[in-house]
Amino acid sequence: MSSKAPLFTNTKCECGHQNPVGTVLCEACGKPLEEKEAESSENLEMRYDGVARRSQRVNPGIIDRVWNFFSSVKIAVYLIVLTLLGSMLGTILPQESTFLNIDASTYYKQEYGTAGDIYYKLGLSHTYESWWFVTLLVMIGASLVICSLDRVLPLYKALTRQKIRKHRQFLTRQKVVLVTEVQDDPETWVERVAGPLKKRGYRVKTDGGALLAEKHRFSRWGPYVIHIGLIIFLLAVLARGLPGLNMDQHLAFPQGEITQIPDTTFYLENKKFIVEFYTEEEMPEEFRGKKVLPKLYETQAVLYECTADCGDPSKKPQLNEVASHDIRVNSPLSYKGLKAYQFDYDLTPVLRSVQPELKDSRTGEVYGKFKLTMKNPERSFEAGPYTVTLKEKYMDFGLSDEGQPVSVSPYPNAPAFLFLITGPDLPAEGQQYFYFPKQVDKTKFQQTAINDKLGGGSRFLELEVGDMKDVDFSESTTYLNVRVDRAMPFIWVGAAIVMLGLVLGFYWQHRRVWLTVDDGVLTLGGHTNKNWFGFRREIVGVLGKVDMAVDEKTLDNGGGLA
Repeated sequence: MSSKAPLFTNTKCECGHQNPVGTVLCEACGKPLEEKEAESSENLEMRYDGVARRSQRVNPGIIDRVWNFFSSVKIAVYLIVLTLLGSMLGTILPQESTFLNIDASTYYKQEYGTAGDIYYKLGLSHTYESWWFVTLLVMIGASLVICSLDRVLPLYKALTRQKIRKHRQFLTRQKVVLVTEVQDDPETWVERVAGPLKKRGYRVKTDGGALLAEKHRFSRWGPYVIHIGLIIFLLAVLARGLPGLNMDQHLAFPQGEITQIPDTTFYLENKKFIVEFYTEEEMPEEFRGKKVLPKLYETQAVLYECTADCGDPSKKPQLNEVASHDIRVNSPLSYKGLKAYQFDYDLTPVLRSVQPELKDSRTGEVYGKFKLTMKNPERSFEAGPYTVTLKEKYMDFGLSDEGQPVSVSPYPNAPAFLFLITGPDLPAEGQQYFYFPKQVDKTKFQQTAINDKLGGGSRFLELEVGDMKDVDFSESTTYLNVRVDRAMPFIWVGAAIVMLGLVLGFYWQHRRVWLTVDDGVLTLGGHTNKNWFGFRREIVGVLGKVDMAVDEKTLDNGGGLA
């Protein structure tokens, strides 16, 4: 959490260094600049070596206030908690994306009652695609970026410009402190102690009777490496909402048909679907006579890519085969990031096409027949002297609340077609005719009554299928989970960087030792970001190499030795 900087009338230290406003410890000698800090004997706060940060400006402007808001760790925690709560709310009921084909506006109320209706109206049924959830993720990303910049740049500046000789108060207010007498010449004693420090991996710098030893500085960047990984991870998650970068749909592919995969240039053909069931002898005893369980179901699929006439509904697209695979559970078809997984199947025959005849109900005369496909039918047909023009198509016929005809799903469960018939003995504007290919739908939706009303009582033309050979069914339908996730590699990269940051921060410690020898008195101060016991033990071992026996516990500075 950011804190306000005190008002300074003068930021120049007694050592002569001019410090930026907001600096707590002199950048050169480390002496506390604030009066209260200078008089205190408590251990110094060394998290950022006392350097000034932008979030500590005395008179912040609008941009600075926004910066301060997002640089606050407390705000970041609040955002994370809100995001976690939002994620939890999204798991109370299944999300819309988990269903194959539903009308969400009615499903939640029918399935879960009033609570489900409220859940849907609050937008929780699509929590993870909602504007407020995405906004929280963006704010967390902004907080990570600004928090990192507010801290890592001053810290980098402080660590790369460290001075060897430090103020005595800086040394005696570290958590590890030793003040004792030495008999040797200052430079000679410093040279003696430098050897053991180097053997323990420290980088040693000396200035006469002063020394600075440091190792594992890279571990200080661990948290910021984690931040970088999280930022990449969040950007990749947000990018999944962009067109073409992510798709996760459950689609139906009738056997023997080539079906376009929405929002892509790919088409998939279900050449043949195979399902095998367990025999009674193969099934577990508790399921015998109760269930029929599939042992294998497989879709022999061919993937095509459109090369021409892709977006023109009036033309047949030019397709080029790019992949083929027998799709089974856990064995998807894969091509350039697109994967098609076996999800479910339906052995109910699906109507693919019919060849109805245009017939005069008065005389029984048949004028001709034409082929009507359920998907992508032609717009106009000739039947003797008559022209039959397709005006509307309903793949799954139903009525809206206002009583208007609508298609309740994209699948040919109850197909219906509205035609305009023109020709002899018909009005100049033609005659409208509703046609239901399935006999069950003719009865259910009262095709005759609808057409009598449309014809105004003068209707005499009818469409009928004369022979079952003119009806083409698909024997089965396979449901595939089609996925495209081009952002996933970046998600893994972000996760890997996070793990790298965790390793840097947990397995190494940044250790620093400052010491000066003045007038026969050794003043030593040490700091590390973790594992103080190991750090003290290491210093005791180094001092032992120069014949200075020190009790480890005496190095623990509880309140400073000013």
